[in-house]
Amino acid sequence: MARGTLRVYLGAAPGVGKTYAMLNEGWRRKERGTDAVVGYLEAHGRVHTLEQVRDLEIVPRRNLVYRGHPFEEMDLDAVLARRPEVVLVDELAHTNVPGSRHEKRWQDVQELLDAGITVISTLNIQHLESLNDVVAQITGITQQETIPDEIARLADQIELVDQTPEALRRRMAHGNIYAPEKVDAALANYFREGNLAALRELALLWLADRVDEGLEDYRQRHGIDTPWETRERVVVALTGAPSADRLLRRGARMAARLHGELIGVHVRTNSGLAGEERADLEAQRRLLASLGGRYAEVSATDVAEGLVDFAAAENATQLLLGATARSKWSELTGGSVINRVIRRAGPVDIHILAHHGDERPAGRALPRLPGRHRLAAFPVHRRQAAWAMATAGVVLLALALSPFRDSLGFAGALLFLLLGVTAVSVVGGVPPAAVAVVVAALCADFFFTVPYHRFTVASWIDVVDLAAFAAAAVAVSILVDGLARRTLQATRSGAEAEALARLAGGAVLTGAEPLPELVDEVRRTFGLDAVAVLAPVEGGWKAVAAAGAPVPSEPRAAPMTAELSGGAVLVVVGDALDAEDRRLLNAFVAQLRLAQERARLQAEADSAADLAEANELRSALLAAVSHDLRTPLHAIKTAATSLLSRDVTWDAEEARGFAKTIDDEADRLTHLVSNLLDMSRIQTGALGVIMRAVAVEDVVYSAVGSLGSASGGVVIDIEGELPLVRADAGLLERALANVVDNALAWSPPGTAVRVGAEVLADRVLVRVVDHGPGIPPDRRQDVFQAFQRLGDRAGASPNGVGLGLAVARGFADAIGAGVAIEDTQGGGTTVVFSLQRADVR
Repeated sequence: MARGTLRVYLGAAPGVGKTYAMLNEGWRRKERGTDAVVGYLEAHGRVHTLEQVRDLEIVPRRNLVYRGHPFEEMDLDAVLARRPEVVLVDELAHTNVPGSRHEKRWQDVQELLDAGITVISTLNIQHLESLNDVVAQITGITQQETIPDEIARLADQIELVDQTPEALRRRMAHGNIYAPEKVDAALANYFREGNLAALRELALLWLADRVDEGLEDYRQRHGIDTPWETRERVVVALTGAPSADRLLRRGARMAARLHGELIGVHVRTNSGLAGEERADLEAQRRLLASLGGRYAEVSATDVAEGLVDFAAAENATQLLLGATARSKWSELTGGSVINRVIRRAGPVDIHILAHHGDERPAGRALPRLPGRHRLAAFPVHRRQAAWAMATAGVVLLALALSPFRDSLGFAGALLFLLLGVTAVSVVGGVPPAAVAVVVAALCADFFFTVPYHRFTVASWIDVVDLAAFAAAAVAVSILVDGLARRTLQATRSGAEAEALARLAGGAVLTGAEPLPELVDEVRRTFGLDAVAVLAPVEGGWKAVAAAGAPVPSEPRAAPMTAELSGGAVLVVVGDALDAEDRRLLNAFVAQLRLAQERARLQAEADSAADLAEANELRSALLAAVSHDLRTPLHAIKTAATSLLSRDVTWDAEEARGFAKTIDDEADRLTHLVSNLLDMSRIQTGALGVIMRAVAVEDVVYSAVGSLGSASGGVVIDIEGELPLVRADAGLLERALANVVDNALAWSPPGTAVRVGAEVLADRVLVRVVDHGPGIPPDRRQDVFQAFQRLGDRAGASPNGVGLGLAVARGFADAIGAGVAIEDTQGGGTTVVFSLQRADVR
């Protein structure tokens, strides 16, 4: 009996239409005469999905009880007994209820396939075992139901059911996936646009690998060993050499033109790479990622063989190699990798990129460890002095010693000349010291050997002495140069360490604006004329941070540049930096990138905080509109409807009561809307403040009078004449009215609110005193926040939306008045306004 085939509809997320497509496929097969049934369907209550069942036969489910709860599972025995040609089984990764024959549904499907039944099923990409951790990282949700990848890969057909994140979110918003009460939570969590885009990319990549596997399997079964150019693949060989940067960029341009894939490969041999080369290789790996390519690393005993085998395995069509900078002798002794690749490549196109001998990547030096043979670098003036000493100085020394040759002897003269050579080595290093050895040997022969004043030596003993002198002078020169080189390196290392210490722990990284500080630090450390960070803007470049002058207007006008994040460029003007300076500059470039990243993250954090605050305000406003504003509207509507009713005849007193209700609730609604508008003006900075001399008494009486009938519960206690204060009369009146209204709302019935005023030094204090429940000290600042009503606890004021004190505080701040809360003697709360006297400056 032939085994059945498995067809899987794969989706990136729930709701893309996998079950819909499965049912549609089953119905089409039934229309063509195939015996197709539904073995298990999980429609999640989606109407459009259920409609696709049409006239398909549904095999009844099996009922199971687990831990006292009923469950339904696919009845495997019933499907096997029915023996359809095709069975539709939804949710391949489902875990069966304990008591079922198999633990997983895919095991049920395997048994159906073994029975010769074709199965059509569905699967989400997040249920694949190999992607479980990646999906959890993206969505923050760990999938408990997974399926081994090999089960999905053994499917005879896999079809991707794809939707863009925007389309899927629209389906969700329209209620086509989840129930309405779950839509908001789903859109804000799992169904975020970024999550869906990442899951969709995972699905596409996984399916692309599956297609490659199928193609490779077909080629092997048919004995096809030549590349099929189904898709251009450009492979770039990476060795860690600096020229590979240019090679990668050329490969990226080729791949873009061919609409192909870019792959960078490094062949690791038994010898491996040195540390510096590995650092360059890592940088090239990052560059490859930024160019949209992928990195691979293979091991092989022969580099050429490894490259060719990798290109063949990847079905590559193009292979890029960098021309070698090795000498002809190295190629003759070690062989040419390029020639071996060309001989083995077969149908793969080989591209050789020419080597530039003076090539250096922008912003960094060629990696090179200081070797033993490397000579110390001396300042120009010291080198000039050393050359003068090596020539004229040694000759003058020999002339000065020649009158004493009888007493000094040949050995004594050589000793003094050796001191001269040593001095030359200390001043200028090995090259002038080598010349000084030759000049000193000639002078010793000319002035101190017989025959005198001739360049001949009569005695073999003198020849041996001269040779020993030359050897000793050369050895001393090399040792002195080595000591000078180490001294210079130690000095430079100390300067670098000091600069890096300033970079890591000084004010550079702790300031509020690190980018300008870093730029100035670069200029001072390297003694440059100007350093700037240029950012691309429409139509040109803009200097976002600069130090020194002149600052180039664009990167190409600067002698040296380094790329930063976001398209920005560091430009440097001044004397050319040597390789060691460029190495240190890399550390500053890295810190500049970090500073840019910190600035970006800080901007995102500030934006997120603003959005969170706005969202919180919106939520509170919606709650206020839905409850507190609706209450007076409901009362007005009820009273007006009663008055207009023709079924009941109201007497004059009752009609007057309804009219009074309408009037009072309209005043209350006006007060609420005014507070909302005032809060909006405060938060947007749209308050118009007119400061002038104001009489406190007039403002207090106006504020209390604006409360209407409620003003009867207020006692004004102002004795004597108060000085004028500087304030905006309108804003001060509204602030006092809101505080008094709040005090009335919290005061016990029959208890008056007292408003008083007094002079204290250069301030006038206005006190609003109530005998309500009081405010705990730790909550006194909270009551000035918008929409705060002490947590809406039991007994809180039913009036208002929690804006009265917030508006009062905003108006008081606008006119320069202080607002504080104190305890009332005997219980209650006292709100104190502190106003500046107009006659005191």
